[in-house]
Amino acid sequence: MTEVATETRSVVIEREFAYPPERLWRALTQPHLIEEWLMKNDFKPTVGHRFSLRGEWGGVLDCEVLAIEPQRSLAYTWNFTHEDSAYDLKSVVTFTLTPQGAGTHLRVEQAGFRPSQKQAYGGAHAGWKQFFTKLDELLARAE
Repeated sequence: MTEVATETRSVVIEREFAYPPERLWRALTQPHLIEEWLMKNDFKPTVGHRFSLRGEWGGVLDCEVLAIEPQRSLAYTWNFTHEDSAYDLKSVVTFTLTPQGAGTHLRVEQAGFRPSQKQAYGGAHAGWKQFFTKLDELLARAE
């Protein structure tokens, strides 16, 4: 009997922001703004662009832009190479922006967590909530 290791889980965080999609889009795609709420980076909003996200914790994520639909959706790989398979992550992060009245519903999905990556999964769940709080703070300051 062969074990199939294709089962993965996703972290999904959704939140309403009191700002129009254009404003959130800038925060998701401009490197100096991404740094303020997410991590240091060399992001460019171009499909195929490879970039790094550098965390305050010392880790470096290897990323590649997969899809862009301006002011609607953005997807990129979010890979972290680690010798311990519980932390060696190959995932995709997708942001989806939906206009909601005068604001925007933002959904992030990070897909690709293997069953053995419970700690990484939990860390991502907590981390995205913190990132969204920092994003909201950034948008409030930018008014």
